[in-house]
Formats: sequence, structure tokens, C-alpha cells
Amino acid sequence: MVYFVGAGPGALDLITVRGLKLIEKADVIIYAGSLVNPELLKYADAKAVIHDSSRMTLEEVIEVIRDAEEKGLDTVRLHTGDPSVYGAVREQMDELDGLGISYESCPGVTAAFGAAAGLNLEYTLPGVSQTFIITRMEGRTPVPASESIESLASHHASMAVYLSAGMLEELAERLIAGGYEKDTPAAIACRATWPDEITVRCTVSELAEEAAKHGITKTAVVLVGDAIAHASYFRSKLYDPSFTTGYRQGFT
Repeated sequence: MVYFVGAGPGALDLITVRGLKLIEKADVIIYAGSLVNPELLKYADAKAVIHDSSRMTLEEVIEVIRDAEEKGLDTVRLHTGDPSVYGAVREQMDELDGLGISYESCPGVTAAFGAAAGLNLEYTLPGVSQTFIITRMEGRTPVPASESIESLASHHASMAVYLSAGMLEELAERLIAGGYEKDTPAAIACRATWPDEITVRCTVSELAEEAAKHGITKTAVVLVGDAIAHASYFRSKLYDPSFTTGYRQGFT
């Protein structure tokens, strides 16, 4: 059996209880060595065989899994954050489907939520934004034209931009071209939840300058939107004393 497990954004204690138990009982672990906290491997059984996928191709990963399956062993494929967000898991699953190998997924905490915790943010503030967009800039992996930064920026929603820390000047230009004002609140969270986390609050126009000032060039998520400043929002109806819910009667 193969288990795709989300390791969380970095902090050792942000893996799920389920994910930790899967690591403890795994016979084979293939982990994303460039991003996953290696301290998690201390929970692995002493007899577990561990592979660093940062030095492997898709074909090599599948070969390790296939070999483990032939021996009746359980494999944990340990991804950073949540496997469903930029985890390249679908291509692995399709290969496993072709081989008739069963698998399950265990969710994890993605970087945008680790960053929100570090900055004490709520992305969905009433009257400010009720939509949260996770996206990325084009790099070696293209982005559909309908999902361009400019197109997404036109919604003025809260946004987390992954895998783009080395393109912040261009990112800022395109966010502004799409509709965000230059002084729209923004933040950069580098290595969110790790002991050496760096969080910087700024505006869209200041993104590149602030990143350079703090030496941030990679492993960062960029947050954009008025909710980042958490100002001028409406009170939630859920806890409004005049609002009736299925659990209590409102009054005026």
C-alpha cells in the first residue's frame, strides 16, 4: 500500500496525527528532501528504507514503490505541505493506477495556512474578501492563460502566490496591472512555521524591495489583499446577537 502524506509547512508538530502514525509504521519512505523537515524521519522505524526524492525522477520513484509492493511493504510518499497543492501527485497516482497499486492520501497543512498562523490572519473577512486564491507565476511549469496573475488580481480577493519568490518585481507589476492598487497590503512569509521563519508585511509595490532587504529568494509564499491588513471589515453574523442560527435565537 502507498500513502501520500502531507508533512505540513515545516514545523515538526504540524504534521497530522494520522500522517505521523503512517510514518511510524512505514517500511519505505520517499520524502521531498528539498522541502520536508528531515526531523520527521526520526519517527520512522529503524528498519525503514528512506529515499530522498529531490534527487530522483518520477520513474525512479515509481520503481522504488513497485519494488516495495512486490515485497509486500508499505510505502509513505512524504510531500511538503499538502500533497494536493503543487505536489505533483496526480502523475504518480496515474502511474500507480497503471500498475494496479493501491494508494491513499493523508492531507497536510499547506504553506499559506502556516503563513496565516504566523501573521495571525483571516483571509476571508466579511465585507473585505470572501474568496481565497492560491496560485503561482509561470516558470518552467506554464499557467493557463485564463489563470494569469492579471486575471486573478481583477477579483481583488485574498491571494497566496506560491513558487514565485524569485520573480517579485514582475509579480508586483502584474498584480497592479490586474487591478490591485500599489498600496494594497501584502506580506512575504519565508519558511513559514520553521524556526528561522521570516515574515514581512509590506505593500504590493514594496514586495521586491522588502524581499531583497531580508535576503528572501526562495521558499516563500506571497500574500496579497486587503484582508492582510485586517482593517474595516464587518462583524461576522455567526456571532451577532441579533442573528438567529440553528443553535440560538437572535434578539434585538
